[in-house]
Amino acid sequence: MTATHDLVIVGAGPAGTATALGALHTDPGLRVALLDRDDFPRDKACGDGVAPHVLDRLAEVGVTGLLDDRVPATRLRLDRGGRGAERTMARPSYVVPRAVLDARLVVAAQAAGAQLVRHRVREVAIGDGVVLDGAIAAPVVVGADGARSVLRRRLGWARGTTALALRGYAPITPGREGAQVIAFGTARQPSYAWSFDRGDGYANVGYGEVLGDGQLPSKAELIGHLESLLPGATRDAGDWRGHHLPLSGLRWRPPAGRVLLVGDAAGLVNPMTGEGIYYAVATGIAAGRAAARALAAGRPETAGRRYARDARAHLFPHLRHTAAAGRLSRSAPMLDAGLRASAADQRVFDDLVELGLARGRITPAVVRGLVTSLLEERRPCAS
Repeated sequence: MTATHDLVIVGAGPAGTATALGALHTDPGLRVALLDRDDFPRDKACGDGVAPHVLDRLAEVGVTGLLDDRVPATRLRLDRGGRGAERTMARPSYVVPRAVLDARLVVAAQAAGAQLVRHRVREVAIGDGVVLDGAIAAPVVVGADGARSVLRRRLGWARGTTALALRGYAPITPGREGAQVIAFGTARQPSYAWSFDRGDGYANVGYGEVLGDGQLPSKAELIGHLESLLPGATRDAGDWRGHHLPLSGLRWRPPAGRVLLVGDAAGLVNPMTGEGIYYAVATGIAAGRAAARALAAGRPETAGRRYARDARAHLFPHLRHTAAAGRLSRSAPMLDAGLRASAADQRVFDDLVELGLARGRITPAVVRGLVTSLLEERRPCAS
């Protein structure tokens, strides 16, 4: 017997729940199934940073007050080799363990009308509709199943550049309270370590680097790089989890048709910062809306085209800028120039934060700051 739904979403993380919320906000009468292989709450490897822009998007689909009980982080510290910038962010961010965030988003999706089903998808058949494992069918299916997406592989989408990160939880280190701290690597580039204060006496700590063609670094090596860049961060740390990050690039063209990909499954992780929750929520909402409108028009096969048009309009200009910023950040002199410019000018700092956390761009202020910093660094000292 095949269970039939209007929309099936594979994966109930931020991308999947945002898809359900986008669809049900557009058409509350849809039969939406959220599939996930785990029960909630469940942990997920992540930096746990939630930018205020994420909450802005969720408010568009009726979810408000999601993190009102959490303590925001107001400061961001950027460092490389002992030099950097520390400023108050224009809008505070939150550091919320995914066990908490994802469970709350699942509850919000269920309250909107989604049905949560524990199921691990292994087989996908695409025809006049989409059938999962011969048992679950829908005219439209959305893949929100992460970096190792089953649906992504079924569509033949290859992953581009990938980063590897390791995350743990540790007591907050004195001097890093109330802040998100990022220390960029000096020997390996691009790479960085982080310590993000959760506001409850603990920090999300970790280290990540872009992978090359060589051997994968071991857990011990990753922890060693973290401790080297942020001394004391690993003391009494636990709950270590590693994960791959499929970094976004300049040429992002979602597939047309009945199967849509969102968030990490769509290869959307900021190549400059590794941030992915904003992309997950933004593309999820766009996919849900597109699916609902295609179903309402009686043409579910157009869901992918509708989604591609809307998502690219929202993200493509930004992705061009993050692709350029990602390439520039591989240059140590350029990265140092960005840090100096951020220390000298609040506007440059704010614009770079926007570029790294949501859908900002390389602004004229950033360009001027980089050029000025590079020129000043090369200017000979007076004798």
